[in-house]
Amino acid sequence: MKVIVDEAKCCGAGQCVLIAPEVFDQRDEDGIVVLLEPEPAEDQHTAVREAAAVCPAAAIQLEGDDA
Repeated sequence: MKVIVDEAKCCGAGQCVLIAPEVFDQRDEDGIVVLLEPEPAEDQHTAVREAAAVCPAAAIQLEGDDA
């Protein structure tokens, strides 16, 4: 799985960080998403899928066979 974030779409809601903190973080100054792990380990895939699904700005895209 490959994770792609669109910082321009991000509204800083922070749901991704709450759901998958090993993969996502937020910038201190404006809360915009920071991608920590563009190719997360398999044990993180479920959380990453959930984070992408709940993102209110649809700023998280997933690619790969199991995305």
